[in-house]
Amino acid sequence: MTDSGSASPSLRSDPLAALRRAVNAAAAGVVGAAEAPSGVALERPRKAAHGDFATNAAMVCAPVARDNPRNVARKIGEALAEQLGVDLGAAEVAGPGFLNLRLADGWYRDALAFVLSAPDRFGAGVAESPERINVEFVSANPTGPMHLGHGRNAAYGDSLCRIFEFAGHEVSREFYINDFGSQVARFGASISARARGEHVPEDGYQGEYVDEIAAAIDGAAELEESDLAQRGVAMMIERIRATLERMGVRIDTWFSERTLLDDGRFERALDTLAAASESFEHDGALWLRTSKYGDDKDRVLRRTNGEYTYFSTDIAYHADKYARGFKRLIDVWGADHHGYVARMKSAVAALGGDPDTFEPVIMQLVNLTENGKRVQMSKRSGEFVPVDDLIEDIGADALRFFMVQRSHETTMDLDLALAREQSDKNPVYYVQYAHARIASILRKAGEPGAPEGEGSVEPAAPVTGEAAGQSVPAADSAAGVAAQAVARSTAGAGHELHASERALIRKLIEFPDEIAETCLRRAPHRLTIYGRDLAAEFSAFYRDCKVIGDDAPVQEFRLALCRATRDTLARTLDLLGVSAPQSM
Repeated sequence: MTDSGSASPSLRSDPLAALRRAVNAAAAGVVGAAEAPSGVALERPRKAAHGDFATNAAMVCAPVARDNPRNVARKIGEALAEQLGVDLGAAEVAGPGFLNLRLADGWYRDALAFVLSAPDRFGAGVAESPERINVEFVSANPTGPMHLGHGRNAAYGDSLCRIFEFAGHEVSREFYINDFGSQVARFGASISARARGEHVPEDGYQGEYVDEIAAAIDGAAELEESDLAQRGVAMMIERIRATLERMGVRIDTWFSERTLLDDGRFERALDTLAAASESFEHDGALWLRTSKYGDDKDRVLRRTNGEYTYFSTDIAYHADKYARGFKRLIDVWGADHHGYVARMKSAVAALGGDPDTFEPVIMQLVNLTENGKRVQMSKRSGEFVPVDDLIEDIGADALRFFMVQRSHETTMDLDLALAREQSDKNPVYYVQYAHARIASILRKAGEPGAPEGEGSVEPAAPVTGEAAGQSVPAADSAAGVAAQAVARSTAGAGHELHASERALIRKLIEFPDEIAETCLRRAPHRLTIYGRDLAAEFSAFYRDCKVIGDDAPVQEFRLALCRATRDTLARTLDLLGVSAPQSM
């Protein structure tokens, strides 16, 4: 991988990707094929003593090569030595046929130069097939403030969109306003009752916020319930909008359910289903043949009393999304929507679409613990925890980080005491503090481009064109100075890298893979783990390696490593919607 004739280490491609290609090429050569057999993997060993990376290539290739796996491993090691040259320190056969690879310091210096070559775009553009994606999330009924569950939904949805955009997808964030139907009518009746000083109907909304709305509407006691409902919905949407802004959540489109009915799109969607013989009349009701597409039974679109179901308007809504040109629809739903998945996928198929392009993400419940007790939430009774109160208590950064640090597929408890704590036990504080510490080191060293005061990395923008890491930074830019420092260190003999320096660089170059995997799995929680791990590797490096005051080449290299770590931590936090403070 080292090329003595190259002008700058920043010209090199992703070193980890190149290493994978080399392993696959070596494996293919051993079995005499154009490509390696499927299943060849390159991973970090569980124990550092086993090398920098390990591959199972020999065990995968042995049946094809009709040879003992350990013999195959030796052959692959010899082929890698020819390909990698001085970058490969050793290739050791272990166990039944694993091949443990130890890479030379030169490989690590090149890897750091790669990270520094385009700091703003490092890890970006990893999507193999960029798509135009619509992500609908939160979509809280506009009959009350956002509660804890909506907060988890918002943090997850916005982080997923940020990561998609960074990876290269075109993303539109959407909020579906349920401003039509029985729940809106009950909301209007509740406001009317409060305005007249009467008890709220049994099936109405009883939170204190209903009193506030009634008091804010002039002449509310004399207005029709339908008018009060629409005014109340508009007020709640503005409140929800303000809460999302406090969380750092952007919504591109606020889509009104009522508009589907007002401009004929609802009727057109039903006509499309009827024309394709996907719907039918039975016992005075209108049905959709969802059982035809794997649902457990057909579903009602219009009841015998003439009322249309929520399902029917949802079909029209998703038909409209596809009509707007989106190639993939991702809906972030609450835990109570699990039974809705099959029927909506069936509806997409009935409309003539590909159900695989419709992805419902089911968020599991989140519980708030305070003094060992769980707070119950119910928007109608008023016994719920508003997201605004949580922001006031623990801050938007802690709220967002904690809300995505567990997989969306698992129920989580939000520990308020931990979220308030300013110590290494608090994961968001731990990652932010690592970033602030590096910023302080760079300021102390007079590093060019080291910002003063508070701040964070620029928000990620959609990626087009060449992948990150291919451009050479200008010599007078901060990235250029850092990359040149690594180049100077690489050009000479350089210092022997400490194990902690190597471990930190290994963690840094995993970032593009982490972005790709996070996108693939729709799993922002992976970045919270990556951020904590990167902060931990930096802490070990800072403990073991003197950064400032050593001889010039060593200091230059370690300052460059600090800058690369700071930038990657900042980007990780930004993709989670969390700030990266310069001081704490």
